[in-house]
Amino acid sequence: MVNAYTRQKVGNQQSCVNDPLFTQIPVLSAKRKSETIVGLPTGKDQNADRKYEDNMVSVLASMLYPYLDFAQEQSRTESGLHIRDIIFYNNRSYDFLTEIYDKYEATQLVIELKNVKTLERDHLNQLNRYLSDQFGRFGILFTRNAAPKNIYDNTINLWSAHRKCILILDDSDLVMMADMYENKQRDPIDVIKRKYIQFTRDCPS
Repeated sequence: MVNAYTRQKVGNQQSCVNDPLFTQIPVLSAKRKSETIVGLPTGKDQNADRKYEDNMVSVLASMLYPYLDFAQEQSRTESGLHIRDIIFYNNRSYDFLTEIYDKYEATQLVIELKNVKTLERDHLNQLNRYLSDQFGRFGILFTRNAAPKNIYDNTINLWSAHRKCILILDDSDLVMMADMYENKQRDPIDVIKRKYIQFTRDCPS
């Protein structure tokens, strides 16, 4: 018997194939890109930061489709002083995306990419500045290693003070997303949803 989840998966796969507005990268390419990303050094040596961003934009755009769509890379702010790495349109076609739209007015999702060994408060503050009425109060920060406790605590404080939600994901989350994308047992966006659930449970009641 085919359950509802399986039917949804088949429908999603067919929509990816039939959508004339989107070119999805092959599964093997997604796997290779994730391996390439994990193998990159942190920092800017040998243009590693640009390689990280280029590969991340490509693989995230494919793995998060069709739930997040119309990705725009390196979107410059009106002042020209700051650059948001990726912006996705939130079409609210998934329960988690509907929830962040309702709670955080997340009409679009800003994703920052930081190819650094250790995440610092300035990185968090940069993303925090982008979370405004134009996009909503929800953002995602991808980096290489798990965030230090004090940085994660800062995200909780931001929620407490301003009702903003910033999720921090690292290489281990990216690898899990690539595995899901390859084996098709779950959608890669579920990794972000799990991180969101963990975050909400850590916020004070």
